[in-house]
Amino acid sequence: MEVADFYERYPYPRPIESLETYRQLWQDEQRRRAEYHLFWPARPFREDQSILVAGCGTSQAAKHAMRWPRARVVGIDFSATSVRCTEQLKQKYELQNLEVHQCPIERVGELGQSFDQIICTGVLHHLPDPDAGLAALSRVLNPDGAMQIMVYAPYGRAGIYMLQEFCRKLDIRATDDEIRNLIVALMALPRGHPLESLLRLAPDFREEAALADALLHPQDRAYSVPQLFDFISRAGLTFGRWVRQAPYSPHCGAVARIPQAARFERLSQVEQFAAVELFRGTMIRHSVIVYRNDNPRSPHPVSFDGDAWPGYVPIRVPDTICVRDNPPAGAVAVLINRTHTYTDIVLPIDAEEARLVDAVDGRSTIEEIVGEQGIHQAARSFFQRLWWYDQVMLDASQCAVAG
Repeated sequence: MEVADFYERYPYPRPIESLETYRQLWQDEQRRRAEYHLFWPARPFREDQSILVAGCGTSQAAKHAMRWPRARVVGIDFSATSVRCTEQLKQKYELQNLEVHQCPIERVGELGQSFDQIICTGVLHHLPDPDAGLAALSRVLNPDGAMQIMVYAPYGRAGIYMLQEFCRKLDIRATDDEIRNLIVALMALPRGHPLESLLRLAPDFREEAALADALLHPQDRAYSVPQLFDFISRAGLTFGRWVRQAPYSPHCGAVARIPQAARFERLSQVEQFAAVELFRGTMIRHSVIVYRNDNPRSPHPVSFDGDAWPGYVPIRVPDTICVRDNPPAGAVAVLINRTHTYTDIVLPIDAEEARLVDAVDGRSTIEEIVGEQGIHQAARSFFQRLWWYDQVMLDASQCAVAG
């Protein structure tokens, strides 16, 4: 198979030998709790779930086994090189909770296992039949399980697709010499080329494996927001949330301040997301949490419209920072999620809001944080903004139990 041969020669991501920094990072229980409630806001925190990493590459399954030592983790990949690299990490770090199989995604059912959580990032868009791959994964997802998928987005990758066509026309192949020469050629791209800004923002793009994966991959497709929702629906799955939702929200950043902002209310949720994708114009991937259509419970019940929200427990997202230097007028600081690539997605906060943020400890409910001032519209609005701006995850499990 052409794709399998490609990854045998250019494994991606590049194999790594040490996971020590990663291990230290994920010893923080609050980080794990935030991650858990990204998938399951309504469930009490637990660490013994079963996890499938589908298309695990050279290290992703080993990382998940290290991140969740009490979980049962299974990694699959059709590349023998990727499986071998993962097995080496398993042995080095004594990851007894990890098993690895050389297996294509379409045949995952042959393992005879089902999973609480499935991670499939950067894989489905390379399959000959992505629908068959996602359908196979949905069949091994437990009824109340959750799946994260990441697929390419078309508009931000316009320069990549132009250079892919360039390489096809000039018969540039995935060989070591050809890739080195291609790196030289990319340095001569004219300013303003759609790929030029991506090269500037992603220096690892100049690594041979990354460059081969982007420009010389034999199989590659992308999904706009409407196409992604159709893709999810065809597999019998339901949208839960974006992994990082602020870039898609008409309530966040520059999109919320344009003269046409109020018109978003006329659109369905999917149409809102699609319009924001078009306005931003440079998204290169979509990462989304999805659930089975027959999930016996409401999988993602977070809402600030009813009366449950005072009982939510906000958990700070570890990638967020509070910057107090030179805040905008009327603010004492701005909150920034460092995983956001759009610089307009920052949340200015005033002195009272800063007090509330400082009181977020991952254990107290919103009602307890607000305190004697009582639950009021300003508190509702602020914690909803924190959630939309990816500043907090919400543990709604006590509300679900109470309900």
